[in-house]
Amino acid sequence: MGGVGRRSSEPMPELASLLEGARQGDREALGGLVSVLYAEFRQIAHARLRRIAPMTLVETTVLVNETYLRLVRTGELAVSDRTHFLAYAARVMRSIIVDLVRERMAERRGGGRNEVTLDTAIADSVPSPASEIIAVNEALESLAAIDPRLVQVVELRYFVGLTEPEIAGALGMSERTVRRLWEKARVLLRATLRPD
Repeated sequence: MGGVGRRSSEPMPELASLLEGARQGDREALGGLVSVLYAEFRQIAHARLRRIAPMTLVETTVLVNETYLRLVRTGELAVSDRTHFLAYAARVMRSIIVDLVRERMAERRGGGRNEVTLDTAIADSVPSPASEIIAVNEALESLAAIDPRLVQVVELRYFVGLTEPEIAGALGMSERTVRRLWEKARVLLRATLRPD
């Protein structure tokens, strides 16, 4: 994921023009923006799916396409630059994956299929990866209520793969602040996901 935070090889004036068009709800500009940043979109989508692919049965290309469709439905995008746009796209991908995981969990509970395990004690004691995805999503929503910057830092660092200097530049804050927010987010997430 190291390349996600790097500048695109596309000319910056074209990127700025496409971002401005996307901000104003121009679908062609949004399509152009996704085309210019397609490789980075795929990297983000691939990183998100790597952990949960067996639960969603979704391929990288499908996630990228669904993200694009959701972005189009959004209309005007309040994004200021390339990094902000990629972070927003990563948030949309997270939402899509959570929706898919919830659908799969609902199907398993009442979708007419019975799952058989030989040892129910073992099955009950092992946390479901799908449940973990839902728990992480809910934990991030709780973090947003405490300080929205915490979620921004987590999404840019963990999901988009930006470095601390890149996050600092994208969010207009010092690297020291980014490190402090990252540590605070990790502590709060750990407490939320593993309550004692």
